[in-house]
Amino acid sequence: MCPITRRSLLGLTAGATLAAATGCAAGTRTADAPHGDGAAPPEGHRSVGGGQPKGVPIGDGSTSDTGAQPHQPTAERLEPGQKPPQFVIFSWDGAGELDNGLFARFRNLAREHNAKMSFFLSGLYCLPESKKDLYRPPNNPVGASDIGYFKDEHIKTTLEQLRLAWLEGHEIGTHFNGHFCTGRGSVGNWTPAQWESEIDQAIDFVTHWKTNTGFTDVATLPFDYRKELAGGRTPCLLGQDQWLPTAAKLGLRYDASGPGGNQVWPSKKQGLWDLPLQLIPFPGHSFEVLSMDYNMLANQSHAATKSDPRNYPYWRQQATASYIAGFQRAYETNRAPFSIGNHFEQWNGGIYMDAVQGVLEHIASLNADDVRMVSFKQYVNWLDAQDPAMLSKLRTLDVGKQPAEGWAEFTRSL
Repeated sequence: MCPITRRSLLGLTAGATLAAATGCAAGTRTADAPHGDGAAPPEGHRSVGGGQPKGVPIGDGSTSDTGAQPHQPTAERLEPGQKPPQFVIFSWDGAGELDNGLFARFRNLAREHNAKMSFFLSGLYCLPESKKDLYRPPNNPVGASDIGYFKDEHIKTTLEQLRLAWLEGHEIGTHFNGHFCTGRGSVGNWTPAQWESEIDQAIDFVTHWKTNTGFTDVATLPFDYRKELAGGRTPCLLGQDQWLPTAAKLGLRYDASGPGGNQVWPSKKQGLWDLPLQLIPFPGHSFEVLSMDYNMLANQSHAATKSDPRNYPYWRQQATASYIAGFQRAYETNRAPFSIGNHFEQWNGGIYMDAVQGVLEHIASLNADDVRMVSFKQYVNWLDAQDPAMLSKLRTLDVGKQPAEGWAEFTRSL
């Protein structure tokens, strides 16, 4: 899907990454009835043949308004004396479905464990290569793309997975389009106006796939993408400072493009919730690693996507242990949200996909009522429902630190 060189920034160790980057509460869970893959549609989403819910077509019918998204938790305010829940957020850059079936695999895993995820869609995954001249990337030739274009069959499978994911309660965010990370055309060099052109095109490709593909055998996406879009992640974590003014102008609510954050409670940056990847323990090393599959790969196989298979069992265990350590550190101390970034890739024999599944299953096995596996959008819904004074106090807790006086007293005294 993506040339490995596009993510060179992500491959740096914790210290080098930071240097290079510089030059819902208790009661928020819902008893989700699974939807999709043959499950009954939720109330208010009665189907019209083929399991597709009714809706009002938008534009050329690529998308339609079917009402409020199903399976969404109610965001309740944390009351004085309460301990905050532990939020866990799994997100996916690109979010296209190829023959490896990874999108479907993790949708099914999420449904099995009542988890919600954020899928950051690359708009070009809805545009056939025969129409690539429609794409005008800033500072790059017309139709250029560092991630290529999907075959028709993969555009169809991607659209189907997006449809099912939304109906199951997952978030569909953005990963923009061409994924340019090097040279003059890098997204890191784009102006706010160029970012606006890029996001407008990404939305257009998603909302006009019927016109651009000519498909007549694919169901409409059952949501208004412009209204649903709440945030995303920039390619290679580049260009955030220039992207944020545009994101704020468009009314987006968060950004997950920070090149290296700590496990602490978030704050806003240029009006949006700043939700970066996090530095987490890396077993066997004195440094920490960013909570993303590519960073595991870069530090294990030096960015090689196919290595000696004899290394795979240990690397799989190490990546899984790193994610679990990051979760445990937050859960047992400051309860800062824990997020993991991923790609639908089979790097090094698919061990990073296995690691993500391993940590999700570990968390689910705890059967903890105070753990929420949510999307970024659901998480910011919870943040926005909180007393600002409560969030300000939570931000005083450093990495791995819990209130000395205990949670009940800490959240009671604002």
